[in-house]
Amino acid sequence: MTGLLAAARYLTIVPIPGAAQGRADAFGGAAVWFPVIGLGLGAVLLGVDRVTALLFPSLLAALLTVTAWKLLTGGLHLDGLADSLDGLAGRDPAHRLAIMRDSRIGAFGAIGLILVLLLEIVAVSELPPGLRGRTLLVVPVIARATPPLLVRLFRPARSEGSGAAFSASVDWWAAPVALAFAVAVGLAALQTLGGVVFALSVACAIALAWFIVSRVSGITGDVLGAAIEVAELTGLLTASAWSHLAG
Repeated sequence: MTGLLAAARYLTIVPIPGAAQGRADAFGGAAVWFPVIGLGLGAVLLGVDRVTALLFPSLLAALLTVTAWKLLTGGLHLDGLADSLDGLAGRDPAHRLAIMRDSRIGAFGAIGLILVLLLEIVAVSELPPGLRGRTLLVVPVIARATPPLLVRLFRPARSEGSGAAFSASVDWWAAPVALAFAVAVGLAALQTLGGVVFALSVACAIALAWFIVSRVSGITGDVLGAAIEVAELTGLLTASAWSHLAG
């Protein structure tokens, strides 16, 4: 339960009392629980979507659902995406890391956030009602199974700091357990589509991480957040394309 609570503190704004909220090594030990927190988030989004769909037109309902999505996570992963995109403008790995540490948002980050949010809102609004709720349940689970995998695939960008502490404290078995849980939830909720969403979301998260890591010489917390956002967007787009082609 300690790991589960640590994961909830890290990934959501739910006010859970307890110590060690800022310890990266505690978060690393809780990484195996990340997709479980994603399932809880997905369940909340499913409820929000059903309520908003009754009260509002499809596009407005999708906007409110995605708003709740980002508010519940405190914009944590969006911040990582913006910082990662801004860092690409740097002239060398050290300069890119310095830009990523800067709390100010640049043009690349702002444009990236706008595009990602617009794509997510429209993708949710275009999903058929029966598929939309199940997709909202599954996508956060799969996306949050990627950090334990990525820290095993890529070395930290720095030898010290929160990113290095997180990477060092993730157990070797966390990635296979988290991924197995995610694919099980995907298959149970979406059947064949769940497997496709899982494969493409994880592949895109790895591809994005590799692209950024090759330019900053290692993985950081911002890269993990960006990978989660890209995995979620990929899952939504995959479900939307599946529905469109099937119709």
